[in-house]
Amino acid sequence: MAKRGGYPGGMMPGNMNNLMKQAQKMQKQMEEATKALEEKTYEATAGGGVVKVTVSGKKEIISIELDEEVVDKDDIEMLQDLIMAAANEALRAQEEDSSKEMSRITGNMGGMGGFPF
Repeated sequence: MAKRGGYPGGMMPGNMNNLMKQAQKMQKQMEEATKALEEKTYEATAGGGVVKVTVSGKKEIISIELDEEVVDKDDIEMLQDLIMAAANEALRAQEEDSSKEMSRITGNMGGMGGFPF
């Protein structure tokens, strides 16, 4: 009776080594991109520019700038809404930039982590 040879999953050792090298390269690229993204800042405004929020790539608010005309002690609620809107928009910009960069690195791979099996 003939022995059945082969490798689990039908992969040859060379293919596995190449796959591991590609995964390591991608991991390094992702680490570098993450570091670069964390060093960036994102700004957004609300109320026609009367409120400006700046966030870091680490999703932390760095600064909030308010135009004098928006500071009305009788309408604190509007100011709170404007700050929240600008902060959320700045965070969305950061998340969109991060997603685009990671998709660029991974080549929009889906399924099993993008592996070709």
